Order: sequence, then C-alpha cells, then structure tokens
Amino acid sequence: MPITMPTTKTRMAALVAATALASMSVAGTAMADDDTTSACLITKTETNPFFVKMREGASAKAEELGMELKSFAGRIDGDHKTQVQAIETCIADGADGILLTASDTSAIVSAVQQARDAGILVIALDTPLDPIDAADATFATDNFKAGELIGTWAASRLGDDADDARIGLLNVNVSQPAVGVLRNQGFLQGFGIDLGDPKKWGDETDPRIVGQDTSDGNEEGGREGMENLLVEDPMIDVVYTINEPAAAGAYQALKAMGRENEVMIVSVDGSCSGVANVRDGVIGATAQQYPLRMASLGIEAIKTWADEGIKPEPTPGKDFFDTGVSLVTDQPVDDVDSISSAEGMERCWG
Repeated sequence: MPITMPTTKTRMAALVAATALASMSVAGTAMADDDTTSACLITKTETNPFFVKMREGASAKAEELGMELKSFAGRIDGDHKTQVQAIETCIADGADGILLTASDTSAIVSAVQQARDAGILVIALDTPLDPIDAADATFATDNFKAGELIGTWAASRLGDDADDARIGLLNVNVSQPAVGVLRNQGFLQGFGIDLGDPKKWGDETDPRIVGQDTSDGNEEGGREGMENLLVEDPMIDVVYTINEPAAAGAYQALKAMGRENEVMIVSVDGSCSGVANVRDGVIGATAQQYPLRMASLGIEAIKTWADEGIKPEPTPGKDFFDTGVSLVTDQPVDDVDSISSAEGMERCWG
C-alpha cells in the first residue's frame, strides 16, 4: 500500500555535537538543496572490500539518478558510536534516505527511529536490525540459504562418506550475530544435520560435529580457530567458515599440518579473492552475495520514496528484499545449481 511521504522533514540539528564530524569517516559532497534527492550510506568500516563495493554501487547509482550522496563509516567493525553520530548528521542535513549496515543491530534502533520520525526512509543493508522492522526495509542476502547451499554441496560431494564426516565450524564470534547464526544453521541443515534452536549455534547433538570455534571473520582468527579445532580432532575433514578470510586462515593451519589436500573447506561471501581461492583449490565452494547490487537497489528505493512516497516491499514469503546468492564451485553436483569460478570472478560482488 503506498505510503505518503511527509512534505516537511523535522530538523534535528541540536542532536549533532560540533565534534561529531571530526570523529567520522566521511566521503562525498554536501547534502543537496530541497529540489535534489539526497541519501546517506553508513557502513561498518570504509576499508573492508565488501563495504567498498557497497559504496561503489551507491555512488554510481546516485550519480546516474542525479542524487546527492554522503558516505560515512565506522573506524572499525563494532564502532557503534560513530554510526549513531552519522545518523544524527543525516537527520540534520535533511537526507531523504539512509542506507545502513549496523555494527550493533539493537542499540542503533533508537537512532534509526529518530530518523524515521523525521521522514527519512531507513534501509538496512546486509545486516537486519533487531527487530527487523525497526528499519523501513532490509536489502540483504538470504544468509540461511547461502549456508544451506554450501552444506548441501558438501554433503553431495562426499556422498556416502557424509555419514562419517568429521565437521569443524568456524563462526564469527561468541556473540552469535544474526548473519553468523543464519549461515551456520543453513550449512548444518543443508548437510543433513538436525538443528537445535535455529536461532543459535552450538546446541546440536549430531556426533559428526567435532567442534565449533570463532574466527572474528579474519584470516588470523581463522588460523587460530582451526588450530583449536584440530586439537579437538586432528582428523577433521569438513570445515565450514563464516567467510573467506576465515577460510584462508583455516587453510594455512591445515597446510602447516600437511592436511590441506585432505579437508573440504566451504565458505560464504564470493569476493574476488575468495573466488580465486575456489579456482586455486583452497576453498571447495563458496556462496556469493552481491553488495554492489544491495546498495544500488537501496539508492533506487530512496529515489522512489522521495519522488512518490512509496516504500520498497519485501520479497514474497520473506521479511526482507532478497538480493540473491549463487554457489561458486568448480566441482558441480547434480542437486545444487552453481556457477564456475570463472563466472564467479566476472560477478564477484557485483
């Protein structure tokens, strides 16, 4: 049902401290005049390639549509305070819309509500807010499906040997953020393992799971987490990783033991470097997501909101707009649609 956009935006400049801009990483031009649609992109960091792609997509689409865009980023992943300051600045500048990848999905809700109260469309990218309807819309990968794709692929590649698999899982961190839980649980379900509470990982009772550790989503963490898992069971033969940097670290730990060719590693992200690792045999398969598409579609939605007062609708049957996921592997199986590493390289993070 169309929703009419307020004709006058509430200005909340008093919320913005004079020091806020100094503490934020900001790119882009000043906000537009009243006749030009304006948007903000707020990411967790500005250096992570995933968010770099988002910024590229948002910038290109904003230029195409004649919109003004201001980009903000936290200094590090988890920099919640800077993201709040960015939202306050966007409110004061009279932005029409905000695209947000939240570092703290629940603590950011009050700042998001202030923006929505000011007539600003807020779209969560990649990471749903808690609760998900705290944002006007969410554009994201179906992370459960991403995990399910690599789990189904792994079980199919193993065939009858899947019944005796020794599985180690490398998650992001002990706080169990929603994206990490969805990928983990999707992988286990795809592999044919009964889930406990699907809203958390670690309560499964299948004896094929030899252990779960954390990686912080980076290569060093992946190596350390893999080393810990190998202490629990040096004969692990299947490794799930939250993302491709963690997978690269796990591979290094396995290589140090001379087992890099004996263990199947699967992951999620589909970055160009991750797809290269599929091509080179480091990763057996990865689920590719599309951050550039997320941000580009988000900018289009803000333009529609500004021009027509219509909010984006979720994908039918889901509570978010699904921006797509593809399995990338050079070892295809009959029961899972996939693309090759060559095609994955052409698409990587597009």
